[in-house]
Amino acid sequence: MLVTRSPERAGALSSLLRARGAIPVEAPAIAVTPSRSGPFAAAIREAAEAGFDWVAFTSAEGVEAWFARAATLGLDARGLRAEVAAVGPGTAEALRERGIIADLVPRTYTTEALGRAFPGGSGRVLLPRADIAPAELEDLLEAKGWNVARVDAYRSRSVRSLPAKVRAALARGEIDAVTFTSASTVEGFVAAAGVPSGPAVACIGPVTARRAREAGFRVAAVARPHTLEGLVEAVERTLARRRTVSG
Repeated sequence: MLVTRSPERAGALSSLLRARGAIPVEAPAIAVTPSRSGPFAAAIREAAEAGFDWVAFTSAEGVEAWFARAATLGLDARGLRAEVAAVGPGTAEALRERGIIADLVPRTYTTEALGRAFPGGSGRVLLPRADIAPAELEDLLEAKGWNVARVDAYRSRSVRSLPAKVRAALARGEIDAVTFTSASTVEGFVAAAGVPSGPAVACIGPVTARRAREAGFRVAAVARPHTLEGLVEAVERTLARRRTVSG
């Protein structure tokens, strides 16, 4: 099973796959770099001074970047003086590990669902996001009356190529499935390896699946719920069906 997450995030999915008897092959399609920008630092300071009504995190990477930057500024990010939203359980868990309980987690774990779950309001919402994240969430919140401030918490870049052993395994047809956990992993993989036709493709959610289809993949499974555990179960179901058909 090919794991295309960034090196910092691949381990959790690999562990879940290994626990189910699969052999994960890590082939990061993206590289994530926390932001060192002045605007990000200023936003963290402002949030610590109750400058925002809400801070909405849309990924665990954003949480990690926030706390890392806060530490360099000498701030205790647990003193964040705002309501906190998380796009899903993985992001909420990353917050919980650092002493913050999310006040809002949507039932469906997408940015669209997060925007729709938000109450109406006229205050300020801060979105610490990836530099390449689309503006859909901002639009949804502004439509509800919020004054939205977005800041780049981290940069996401496609890798130049996959490891040689991974390219060889793909060429020999030894990869049963490719897992995608974000639209950026799809884009990074396509840039590095194109669109192989052999492996089954499993995506963590509908946004990722849509991007994979647009890139030319035939998506075999979409996780429900949109979590790493759901993704592993989706892979299992897909490969079981393949074995039944081939048998």
